[in-house]
Amino acid sequence: MASTATADAALSPDEELLTKASALTVQEAKTDQLPPHRSHDPQHNMKRTDPFQFGSRYLQEDDDVFEFNAWDHVETDDAYKEYAEQQFAMQRESPVSDFDKYRFNSDPAKWWNLFYKNNTANFFKNRKWLQQEFPILGKVTAEDAGPVTILEVGAGAGNTAFPILANNKNPKLKVHACDFSKKAVEVMRSHEAYNPDFMQADVWDAASEALPPGLEESSVDVVLMIFIFSALSPTQWEQAVWNIYRVLKPGGEVCFRDYGRGDLAQVRFKKGRYLEENFYIRGDGTRVYFFEKDELAGIWTSAIIAARDTAEGEETAELIDSEAKQALFDVEELGVDRRMLVNRARRLKMYRCWLQGRFRKK
Repeated sequence: MASTATADAALSPDEELLTKASALTVQEAKTDQLPPHRSHDPQHNMKRTDPFQFGSRYLQEDDDVFEFNAWDHVETDDAYKEYAEQQFAMQRESPVSDFDKYRFNSDPAKWWNLFYKNNTANFFKNRKWLQQEFPILGKVTAEDAGPVTILEVGAGAGNTAFPILANNKNPKLKVHACDFSKKAVEVMRSHEAYNPDFMQADVWDAASEALPPGLEESSVDVVLMIFIFSALSPTQWEQAVWNIYRVLKPGGEVCFRDYGRGDLAQVRFKKGRYLEENFYIRGDGTRVYFFEKDELAGIWTSAIIAARDTAEGEETAELIDSEAKQALFDVEELGVDRRMLVNRARRLKMYRCWLQGRFRKK
C-alpha cells in the first residue's frame, strides 16, 4: 500500500472525495457539561436512555476532530452542501441509460441474488444495536411477553433476526424473516442458529400483492424494515406500505431505519449511476434511494385508497369517491441521525445521514 507521502494522483476517486470533504468545516454544537461518551475509559461507555437522541458526543470549537472515531449531530456547513449539490448536478447530467434502467428495474431480485452469492454472510455485521434503538425488541423478547410475531422485511443474511433470537427469552416468540433474494434465504436457512421453532425464513417481495408466507392479515406485532425501503422503486412504496398495514395487528409497530439525503454514499456516486432524483444503481446492480425526513413522513401518513379489494369497474370508482382515502399509520417518532465518522489513520472525515422512525398502525 502506498505511503502517506504518495502523490495525490495515487488516490482513488472515493479517497479523493473524502479528502475534499475533510477540508470542509462543520457546525459545532456545544454542551454545558462534558458527556461520559467523550472519555476513552471503557467504563464510561454509557448507553443512551433515549433511542432517538442519537448519541451525545458533540464537536466543540477546541476539539481535535481526530480524537474519536465518530461525532454525533454534526451538521454539514454551506460549503459541504454546495459541494454535494454540485455532485448531484453532475449525476443528473449523466443518468443511467434507458437500456440499463430496464435491466436493473425489471428484476431487482437477480442483482440481490448475485450480491449474496458473492458475499455470502460475511458482508454485513450483526445488528446488535437494534435493541438499543428500538426498545420494543427488548419487551417482546422478555420471558413473560407472551405470544409475539415479528416480521423482518428485507432480512438479508439474518444479521437482524439472529441477534434478536440470541437475546430472546420469550418461548412464544416467532420471527418471520423475509427477503426477495432466494440466495439470502438459503444463507439464513443454512445458518447454525436457524431454528424453525422460533424462525421462519421465506422469499417475499414486499411490493407484491401477496402477504408473506405463513402470515395472515392482522397477525404481526412488530415489523422491522432496516435499510430495505431504500431498495424499492418509488413506484413500489404505496404497495409496500399497504402490505405492512395489512399484516400488522391494530396498534402494531414498524421499526424503520434507512438512508437520508446527503449521505456520503449518495454524494460519492459517479456518472452513470443516477436513475431518478435520489435514486441510484450501485456498482453491484442493487438499487438505493436516499430519503428526506418530510418525504418519508408523507409516505407513511399519506392517504391510500381504502377500496383495494373490491371488484373492478364502476363499483370501485364509487367506493373511492364515497369512502375517499384513509391514512394508515401514525408517526410515533422520526429522527435524522447525522454523524461524522473519522478515519484517524488516514485523517479523513465522512459525513453520514440516516433516518430512523417508528410508525404505528391506526
